[in-house]
Parts: sequence; C-alpha cells; structure tokens
Amino acid sequence: MSDLLHQLDMEDARDDLPDFAPGDTIKVLYRVREGQKERIQVFQGVCLGRRGSGMGATFTVRKRSGGIGVERVFPVNAPTVGGVEIVRRGRVRRAKLYYLRGRRGKAARIREKRTVRPN
Repeated sequence: MSDLLHQLDMEDARDDLPDFAPGDTIKVLYRVREGQKERIQVFQGVCLGRRGSGMGATFTVRKRSGGIGVERVFPVNAPTVGGVEIVRRGRVRRAKLYYLRGRRGKAARIREKRTVRPN
C-alpha cells in the first residue's frame, strides 16, 4: 500500500528544479499575488538545508536584508515556486547549516566548491 502511495507521490513531484544542496547560494523565483496581479519576487540567499521527500519536501534559504537575517522555508513542489537558479556552489561538510544563524560577516562565509576544468 505504501509503495502505491509513494509511486503516486513521485508522479506529481516536480523534476524541473536543479540539483542544489546545503551551502549553495541560490535564487528562488517566487510568485507573489497582490490582489488580481501576480509577479515574480526573487529571494537570494544560502540554502541552509533540505527536509523531507516526495510532495512534502522543503528547503530553507537564509539571506541578510538590512542587517537582519531573514529565513524562509519553501516547499519544493508548490506552484508558487517558479524556479530555482544556482548562483554559486558551496563547499560544506554538514547537511544542516543552522550554525550560520549565529555568525556575522566574514565568519558566515562559505568556501566555493572548486569545479574541474577540462583540458
């Protein structure tokens, strides 16, 4: 029974998002409705972690806005998430980066993952 539910879940799950991980700096294109109008709002920050699987999967993004840390949890499969763009890949050794909440300035930096260059 649970295999059938999991299979139905995976049929509706979206597969158009890039493969991003905690530590990556990403832009989330979020659809905002204001009355009858709809617009795209960009939320750019560091992915702190991903949680769940299937239709209930979410990811948390943290950014600094006006000197204050702002975190937002986005559902992966929500129609309000228009897309995700990867700005830079981060090199981290943890799955959840909650320790960044207590860091400021240079201490909150994440090293960039080195890419392999073809010869």
